[in-house]
Amino acid sequence: MELLDEKQVARLLRVSLASVRRWRQRKTGPTCIKAGACVRYRREDVEAWLRGREVKPEAACDAR
Repeated sequence: MELLDEKQVARLLRVSLASVRRWRQRKTGPTCIKAGACVRYRREDVEAWLRGREVKPEAACDAR
């Protein structure tokens, strides 16, 4: 099991550290593990969270 800290998650997702922290605070980000003040993320949880945000293209509109 690979554990990432919040800086590594931010780099992986190419977002700011503040975004990762905001997602955790709002409970909208990837599942995390807290041990005291330490916050860690399983790589597979981050990848699953990212897959859950995929947006599928809608069917093409009919030509008029």
